[in-house]
This record gives sequence, C-alpha cells and structure tokens, in this order.
Amino acid sequence: MSIIQRQVVWNIASSVMIALVIAATFIIVFPISDWSELWNRHFMDIPFIIFIPAFSIALGILLGIFSGIYWRRQFQAVEYSLHQLEQGKQGGSDEKQAISEMQSIAEQIDKIGRQMSEQAKLSQRLATEKVEDQEARIQEIIEQERNRLARELHDSVSQQLFAASMMMSAINTTRQGANEEDREAKQLKMVEEMIHQSQLEMRALLLHLRPVALKNKTLQEGIEELLIELSQKVTMEIKWKVEAFPLDKGIEDHLFRILQESVSNTLRHSKSNKLEVLLIKRDDLVILRIVDDGIGFEVETKKAGSYGMQNMHERALEVGGTLKVVSVKSKGTRLEVKVPVMTNGDGVND
Repeated sequence: MSIIQRQVVWNIASSVMIALVIAATFIIVFPISDWSELWNRHFMDIPFIIFIPAFSIALGILLGIFSGIYWRRQFQAVEYSLHQLEQGKQGGSDEKQAISEMQSIAEQIDKIGRQMSEQAKLSQRLATEKVEDQEARIQEIIEQERNRLARELHDSVSQQLFAASMMMSAINTTRQGANEEDREAKQLKMVEEMIHQSQLEMRALLLHLRPVALKNKTLQEGIEELLIELSQKVTMEIKWKVEAFPLDKGIEDHLFRILQESVSNTLRHSKSNKLEVLLIKRDDLVILRIVDDGIGFEVETKKAGSYGMQNMHERALEVGGTLKVVSVKSKGTRLEVKVPVMTNGDGVND
C-alpha cells in the first residue's frame, strides 16, 4: 500500500469516527423524539443521515490525498539523498524542512555524506601514496640493478676488451713491416677494429645503464664532467664550448639527458673521429648542438624506428623546445635543440 492510499484510509476512518462522535454527542444533548426525522430532514437535497457519512468520507479522501502527496514528497527527498550517498555524492539539501523530524533526518544524511566524502578522499590519498611509494621502490631497485650490472660489465667485459685491444694493437705494430697484401695481417687489423668498435658499444651501454646525474651540479658542470671522462676513454677528438648561464632544473635535466642519448648514439653508430658540443644562450633561446663527422644516416627512417630519437624529441617538447636533426651520408650528423627561456619583466628566469 502506498503512502497516499494509507493516508486516504486513515483520514476516512478518522473523519467517520469524528462525525459519529459529533452526531452521538448532538443526540445525547438534544434527544430526538422521532428517529425518522434523520431521514426526512434534508441538507442540499440529501437526507441528513446520508449526508453526514458521505461528507465525512469525501473530506477524509481529500485530506488523505493532500497529506499523502505531502509525505510522499518528504520521503522522496530522503530517498533521493540516500541515492546520492549511494552514488558517492554528498546527499545534503539546502532546502530547510518544515517538520523538525525531517530536518533532523536531512542533517544526519548531510553529516553522513560529509563523513563518507572525507573517507573517500582519505582512501584515495592513501592509495596514491601507496602506488607512489611502490613506484619509488621499484625505480630504486631498477637503479641499483643497473648500477650493479654496469659495475660488473666495467670490471670484467670492459677490462677484457681493453686488454684485447692493447694486445691486438701491439701485434699489428710488430707486423708493420709485413707485406700489406698478407691475408693474416688484414684479418688481424679487422679483429682490432672489431674490438675497438666493441669498446665503443660497451661504453655507450654503460652510459645508458649508469647515466651521470646532475645532482647539485649545473648543466654546464655536468656536460664538462661527462665529456672530460669520455675523452679519457675513447680515441675520438672531443671539443666543447659551454657558456655559463642560469637555467631551471627541469630544463637542465632534459637537456643533459638529450646530450647523453646523443653521445651514446654517436659512440654506437656513427664511427666518427670527431665530436663537438655547443651550449649557448642567444636572445632568450638556449641552444644545444652536437655535431659528429661520422657515417650519417637517413633521418626519417631512424626517427620512425628509433626509441632513442623519439625519446629525445619528447624531452625537447616537454620543455617547450624543438629538436632538429640533419644528417648526410659519409659527412656526419648535426643535432640541435632550441629551448625558449621564459623571463619576467626584470629579465630573470621565472
């Protein structure tokens, strides 16, 4: 039974009972000598004995309908608030209830909604912190493993390649007087070149596994440290020009990682004899340029299939810059990054 039906029934019963009580009271106070007068006496052309119950029932129906609609709206408001809570939304209403009990229920729902909202925010924050903590620990484990692998490669394979390179160089030096057409001499020379290339590959791999971090150093200091260390380990000629100027740490880190990726690619693929690095600032524009005299490559093909090139492009875009690569077969490769430096009115970096 709906709330309207229930209210109609209760109001009809109440009206009829009130009408009977009033009629009984009237009869007791003013006794009727002849009961037929109840039938003979009319009100609006309706016998009085029929009019009283009919009027009571009609009044009960009307009152029941209006009160039923009112209470149905009250319960619908409560139901809507609870539905909002179920959906994870705060179910409170700004409308003040006319009935104190309903107002109390609305306030309790609003309080529960705020508590649920706070609990949801707390749960989300804890979940985010948990994920971030897990990611940090995973990254730390990966970094430790990369460093361990880099140390082992440096202490074993890299040293062995260096020793093999020295031995082959000594053997070829002692055979300089041999016939140039000697097949064995050519093979030994080829082995020496292969060992040399393997050394370059190994150094590039170590640079990937254990990249030098800036860590309390400026970009200029990091570049010089990297290139000095590299010049002591490879035979190619390395030159650099690095100007000193302040930069945001985010830009410094991205430019340094681009340089590391580019130098690694040069060591592994270019077969170059010379490497030049330039870092300057001109008209609120930072320019990083890396040039080698290697064998070059097809830029579009390399860009489409190389994770390293894609990574460098993405890093340049992340700091609002552009990366341009020009490469000519047998002539070399030139990589240039340009990053605009945002300044305030006083000419100081934001």
